Amino acid sequence: MFRAFSKKDIPFDTSKHYWEERYKSGGNSGDGSYGRLATFKAEIINNAINEYSIKSAIELGCGDGNQLKQLLYPSYIGLDISESVIARCNKIFSQDKSKRFMINSEEVVEQLIRTEQFDLALSIDVIYHLVEFEVFETYLKNLFTLSDKFVIIYSTDFDKKEAAHVIHRKFTDWVASHRLDWELISEILNPYPGVGEQESLANFYVFKKK
Repeated sequence: MFRAFSKKDIPFDTSKHYWEERYKSGGNSGDGSYGRLATFKAEIINNAINEYSIKSAIELGCGDGNQLKQLLYPSYIGLDISESVIARCNKIFSQDKSKRFMINSEEVVEQLIRTEQFDLALSIDVIYHLVEFEVFETYLKNLFTLSDKFVIIYSTDFDKKEAAHVIHRKFTDWVASHRLDWELISEILNPYPGVGEQESLANFYVFKKK
């Protein structure tokens, strides 16, 4: 399910505006960050952390932090375009020194590329919300540049416009064309396919740097 939470419509302007208004008005990251979908995603990600000996991770689009509560990262940085949700996450995890949260801006990403090293970069339920193509492309460039070893993406992988704030894209084609230094090593199907409550059309895609 594609993060449909609100009983009132949020006027769509840009991806950034939509999510800032959503979080500022008290909204959450949506159905996929709760319930059985969150449990499934936590199992897959925690298994990957263990299997690939992940010591450091960065997530582009950390959302409200509810999914993060189930994840066992030794060291983690969460980025998001919403100032409101970053403030929320900083408050929730204020006592957890293994986690840091920052605004996803060009300046922040460039600084992290220069000063940090990450074993894993993650994108969970984000790509189909990047409706502007230039935003989508910049996001993927940053995702694969920030990681030295692995990238995990949980998303749909087909082309379709769903709503003003949802556009599905076959992102694996972009990776195959633009990031020849990476290879897709695993695809993990989610056990709850569909478009209803606590269902999703997204799956896991695991990439490894060659």
